[in-house]
Amino acid sequence: MESLNIPVGVSDFSEIRENNYYYIDKTGLIIRLLNTSATKVTLITRPRRFGKTLGMSMLAAFFDIRKNNVALFDGLEISRHTSLCDQWMNRYPTLFISFKRVDGLDFPTAYGMLCATIADVCAEHRYLLDSPAPTDYDKELIRHILHNQATPVEIRNSLLVLTRAMSAHYDKPVILLIDEYDVPVAKSTNHGYYQEMMDVMKGLMQALKDNSSLRFSVITGCLKIAKESIFTGTNNFVSDTITDSGLNEYFGFTQEDVDRLLEDAGAVEYAEEIRTWYDGYHFGDFDIYCPWDVLNYLRDLQGNPDARPASYWRNTSDNSIIRSFIDYAGSTITRKLEHLLSGGYIIQHIDENLTYDYLHSSEDNLWSLLYLTGYLTRVRREDLTESLPDGMFALAIPNAEIREIFETTVIRWFRDSALTWNRMDLFQAVWNADSETITREMSKLLRKTISYHDYKEDFYHAFLAGIFAGAGYMTESNREHGEGRSDVIVYDSDNSRVAVFEAKYSTALENMAGDCDKALQQINDRMYAREFEEDYDEVLCYGIAFFKKRCLVRKK
Repeated sequence: MESLNIPVGVSDFSEIRENNYYYIDKTGLIIRLLNTSATKVTLITRPRRFGKTLGMSMLAAFFDIRKNNVALFDGLEISRHTSLCDQWMNRYPTLFISFKRVDGLDFPTAYGMLCATIADVCAEHRYLLDSPAPTDYDKELIRHILHNQATPVEIRNSLLVLTRAMSAHYDKPVILLIDEYDVPVAKSTNHGYYQEMMDVMKGLMQALKDNSSLRFSVITGCLKIAKESIFTGTNNFVSDTITDSGLNEYFGFTQEDVDRLLEDAGAVEYAEEIRTWYDGYHFGDFDIYCPWDVLNYLRDLQGNPDARPASYWRNTSDNSIIRSFIDYAGSTITRKLEHLLSGGYIIQHIDENLTYDYLHSSEDNLWSLLYLTGYLTRVRREDLTESLPDGMFALAIPNAEIREIFETTVIRWFRDSALTWNRMDLFQAVWNADSETITREMSKLLRKTISYHDYKEDFYHAFLAGIFAGAGYMTESNREHGEGRSDVIVYDSDNSRVAVFEAKYSTALENMAGDCDKALQQINDRMYAREFEEDYDEVLCYGIAFFKKRCLVRKK
């Protein structure tokens, strides 16, 4: 493989270009935005790790009047548009602020982080304090922020005041770039201070309303929060989302981007593996790869050509969205999740105008959230065998990485949920050799689960082991014996007894009885119980046959 300077975790455009890191040209975004520069506010929503911050950093480097960045853009697509560059490159005061660091377990902590973020921006534009152009009022407010003396009202007015002061200083309207605008709101929802944070963010966004100091603004986030809840009164407002977009090729990697990257890296032979794991997103008319994943995997391949794909995207978040979704699950949601995990698609209404405080108020909102945050993707109409009603979407899991995230979350959910299920009748039946009661009780638990892997044996092995391990029993899976491996062993050392389970997956309901007998015969033929007979007073052996959410248990 070729050794490329792959900038994993670097979202600063200037740093990438100055250090000659590998960069896939996305400067066409500038052209597209300037072709619609009469639009006052453009909101761009994409899932996390799809290049939003890098794109905003690129815009800041291009417009900022304090810089001379001609060299950074040399050879890129935008440099061929000389008239646009002459008119716009480093010609406008630019205010760039990112709210991605604003977090906290309570409102005072998060508010403190927000104030610190705004103070950092004020420090970057400290020159305004020495300028005669801004009003004394505006300069005094900036001083208050810098000295941590700002009132809540002053914090709410800070972006409006900064744009006004910058416009006065440069005698030009300001370009305002706000990155990850919804992070503070999302965090507040998780920790119970939503209304307090919303009040602050609504105040900050008043900089977008009838602001004569504003040339235009670009805002990014994961979700399009309903306009009336945060962007109240903002006029000339355009949203660019994964379903309604003209900018999809500029966030994430297109197939053309990945083909060129693999060719430059001398890694064309990994194309199919990368497609299986990290492609599958359909944004508008484009097939999109997650760039964070592709770059991380190529970096790993440069160090080890035998490296296997990993869930890099999962490792950047706790994926609590999926867990909260499963916790909400009723029977309808459970069936849909099972269908998705088996490789199918579901038909669902999607609402892009969400408010964070009502995300879990309806099933539609939950599916919309999974779609808008990248856990599901839209199936193209040409790939469907049925027509869709107006306003409905066919949704599927996009790739192997997201499927692994779902499955891992389901396993954890089952393990945690099993702790709360009443299994005493089941345990007593196991130690009393009551196979009929075991069948009945295990069937009850099986119907509560969300299945995956299309009901194959590894699902049932995990199900069996989880029931007993969650209750504190020592369990072993696939224990090696002299003649083979048994599926699950459950130990009750205090009472000197062991239960040996051999499970079979039945391909049809009528095969279950025969498969139970085969499991018992295997225990007998391979002498799974023999090694326990000297150490335990009682060894109980069970053959289990599973078919979807049914089971049949027989004892030896």
